[in-house]
Amino acid sequence: MSRTQTVAAAVVSLGTALTLTACGGGGNSPSDAAGQGNETGPITYVQGKDNSSIVQPAIDKWNALHPDQKVTLKEQTDQADQQHDDLVQNFQAENADYDVVSVDNIWTSEFAAKGWLQPLTGDYELDQSALLAPTVKAETYNGTLYAGPTSSDGGLLFYRKDLVPTAPTSWDELMEDCSIAKANNIDCYAGQYAQYEGLTVNIAEAINTAGGSILSEDGKTATLDTPEAKEGLNRLVTAFQNGDIPKQATTYQEEQGRQAFQDGKLLFLRNWPYVYALATTEGSSQVKDKIGVAPLPGNGDGKPGASSLGGHAAAISVYSDHKKTAFEFIKFLQSEEIQKDWLTGGSLAPVLSSLYEDPALVEQFAYLPTLKTSIENAVPRPVTPFYPAVTKAVQDNAFSALSGSKSTDAALADMQASVQNAISGGQ
Repeated sequence: MSRTQTVAAAVVSLGTALTLTACGGGGNSPSDAAGQGNETGPITYVQGKDNSSIVQPAIDKWNALHPDQKVTLKEQTDQADQQHDDLVQNFQAENADYDVVSVDNIWTSEFAAKGWLQPLTGDYELDQSALLAPTVKAETYNGTLYAGPTSSDGGLLFYRKDLVPTAPTSWDELMEDCSIAKANNIDCYAGQYAQYEGLTVNIAEAINTAGGSILSEDGKTATLDTPEAKEGLNRLVTAFQNGDIPKQATTYQEEQGRQAFQDGKLLFLRNWPYVYALATTEGSSQVKDKIGVAPLPGNGDGKPGASSLGGHAAAISVYSDHKKTAFEFIKFLQSEEIQKDWLTGGSLAPVLSSLYEDPALVEQFAYLPTLKTSIENAVPRPVTPFYPAVTKAVQDNAFSALSGSKSTDAALADMQASVQNAISGGQ
């Protein structure tokens, strides 16, 4: 499967995955399980299908150095919903063979709340000082780190630098530049507005950039009944109403928007960094030498917009018999050598801050400094064990607003009520 197909499949399936709520854990209490298995020995690393062929080489390097603590790769499918369900089922079964598991950063709080992840404290405390701060925050639940970030991602603004000499730094500037799109008979702007997880990503970015939020910092209160949240959602609603965002964008996931941009039909596109490599190298691309990359537009105060944070982390199962080896393996995955390998071999965004200024890497991946700005200003999607129900509430009501079946006020009122019900344990 190509990287394009891999990204598309993973993102498409994520929308389905997040409609599922995990059931309760097994018989051991988290404290009991967390106190067991503090030993070294062979372990299994579980993650989604290694389509880029970068994980096994990393494991081979580890195994060459640790012949008595060998790691075996357990590949799941490339479907995010199936990955999520597989982890849930094996946690519920207290499967000691799932030692280290790769988790999407929106799953960490859910699994931590269930008592399935080893807290990374005490003997398992990770030094995260060299990592980009938002990647660490995304893996922190109730003040405790539960997973070590291994890859990140941030939203970027791709634009036609042959038509737009200077990238817009605010939403108002972006909307003003839509006159350029009209003069060239192309659409102005698009993101991911189909009714799936990508919509939550884009809505969260709009609301956070405007100064609002979906949940309170402690995750216990919905915070969508604010002028800032209304301003964020209404920016997108207004752009749909006046045509600055084309109506067909309500069907766009990552790949539909990328294709429209590569075909020369869009002036601006919000998407992930993988677009750059494809749009500059694919033979069918109409914009190979015309692509500019900038941070997401902000509020006009000099600050970039707030991207939703992407990425994965590695967590230790509380049921592992060899937690010491699992802990050392996570540190190995965060090492400069492996982070470089995963960037150059699989285009994964590093979690180590220093790599974004590495001259050789910047020469190869020109967007790295811009991506660092995006990630440094990124905001994790709502950190809550009830995330599947929260994202459904956001998607359902935001889509109604963007497609015109609800007003902004009505959509936000319904979203506020549904999100509050979700985090209160209702379904």
